[in-house]
Amino acid sequence: MEGFIKLRISFCVSAVAGCLVASVAGFGQNAALKNAEKEIDAARIAAHVRFLSDDLLEGRYPGLRGGELAAKYVATQFALDGLKPAGDDGTYFQQINFVGMKAKAGETSAEIVPASSGPVALKYGDDYTVSNQTLTERVDVEAPVVFVGYGATAPEFDWDDYKNVDVKGKVILCIVGDPPSDDPKFFGGAALTYYGRWTYKFEQAARMGAVGALIIHKTDLASYGWEVVKNSNTSEKTYLRDDKNPRLKAASWIQLDVAKKLFAAAGMDFDKEFAAAGKKGFKAVELPVKWKVHVESAVRPFQSANVVGILPGTKKPDHAVLYTAHYDHLGFVAGPDGNPKTPGDFIYNGAADNGTGVGMILELARVWGEFSRSNDGPLLHSVIFSAVTAEEQGLLGSQYLGQNPPIPASQIALDINYDMVLPIGVPLETNVNGAQRTDFFPEVEKTAKEFNLTIVPDPRPSAGSYYRSDHFSLSRVGIPAFSVETGQLYEGHDRAWGAAKFQDFEDHDYHNFSDNYRPEWDFAGNAKLDRFGMDLGWQVIATDKPIRWNKGDEFEAARLKSQKE
Repeated sequence: MEGFIKLRISFCVSAVAGCLVASVAGFGQNAALKNAEKEIDAARIAAHVRFLSDDLLEGRYPGLRGGELAAKYVATQFALDGLKPAGDDGTYFQQINFVGMKAKAGETSAEIVPASSGPVALKYGDDYTVSNQTLTERVDVEAPVVFVGYGATAPEFDWDDYKNVDVKGKVILCIVGDPPSDDPKFFGGAALTYYGRWTYKFEQAARMGAVGALIIHKTDLASYGWEVVKNSNTSEKTYLRDDKNPRLKAASWIQLDVAKKLFAAAGMDFDKEFAAAGKKGFKAVELPVKWKVHVESAVRPFQSANVVGILPGTKKPDHAVLYTAHYDHLGFVAGPDGNPKTPGDFIYNGAADNGTGVGMILELARVWGEFSRSNDGPLLHSVIFSAVTAEEQGLLGSQYLGQNPPIPASQIALDINYDMVLPIGVPLETNVNGAQRTDFFPEVEKTAKEFNLTIVPDPRPSAGSYYRSDHFSLSRVGIPAFSVETGQLYEGHDRAWGAAKFQDFEDHDYHNFSDNYRPEWDFAGNAKLDRFGMDLGWQVIATDKPIRWNKGDEFEAARLKSQKE
């Protein structure tokens, strides 16, 4: 392709000695690669975002018409870019079986049942939420409640809230978040660890044999209010149908006031127990109270696909770079006539979240494809692209991708993820969320400087943002992974301007009907972060140097395990 400089110089020494090749990976790398990066086009990214967020796609909900249209659009682009199919049966689609579960508000009930007094009825949605993870239409639980503090088993911190207690067949009660800490080496200090995430607490409860779990909501610890919990957990919840991990019959959140009532019914002081749970030496305690819940659910089996394409490398074992972004969003709320196109805005178009990320990996796929074809032969190692589904349902598509990668997980050197990159100008800062956990971070720092990007820390470490996007699913199977995000400083503006833009989006557009494509958006920054990501990807595949998690990192063991398999 014109615009790409081919620099591959062979010096034939003799018929016996063979040829000494100075390839793009050597001194020619910078010229060829930089010319490739210049081909990344902000207008093309914008065009993808405009289509993906069109009303035609009805909010791209998994398993519905709009989600399927989005997947087929991405697959078509991969084919045009020259990527090979890396899904099922020679296709670009990695089909996943899901089950949607929605508790029926009028038929679902819950009570606190103290041993010494009458039951206390609770109101669904206002006092508690519940989901039946066993994927059946109805389930009943009436079991003792065991308070397990923060519900964490963390051997690296010498912490086990389940020590010397049997919760099999019972309902655990725990606090959202991590045990309090100011020490970065103990539960991350101010930064949330995965032990603090609600997903972990439900998973660990099920692993320990509990039939139900109650997470106590507290706004400062959760980093969001009860309305977020209510809205997220009274709508349909999606699960992987074929996940073999243990499941809870009743996965619940409860309001803080409900927790206080529960402890009062047990004759215990909530504040005292809450404080004790955050200290070493805490011992779980079974309360003289039962949790009684009846759950009636609407059950919706469906399929939705990850879209996966690959530019295959020649060298084995592979040492691939993976680019990911989720294409799904929240769908639509039917208007008065049941139609998403009823006058008025009832569609969650998801232009920024995450039309932007998908547009960015599609443009990367195009340019990488051209680069590989102009490089006098295939790439040394593979470049993989995946637009994943069901991120908004709990990172489920990327979880499936991590468990079923197109090549062995041990041969994927790095995942670079893009998620909701606001198109508001050219950033002067980047938050490479998680890169600092790997020995690749010095290269990331050096490259950021070359792109006039100052690396800034996660602005809200207590919110646990590392665990809220698809790179986390790849980390869980050991693959070094991080997201490329922006900071708040942009060309031509001060930081206050950027902060105000982000706050305005969060307050008015995030997960709202108003996250629509805007003609005034400036995608130059998205193109810049694509160039940054391409440069990092080349540094990965041009060598065989392994990328390792920092010693003692929570994902190090998973990486070592994958390399032995």
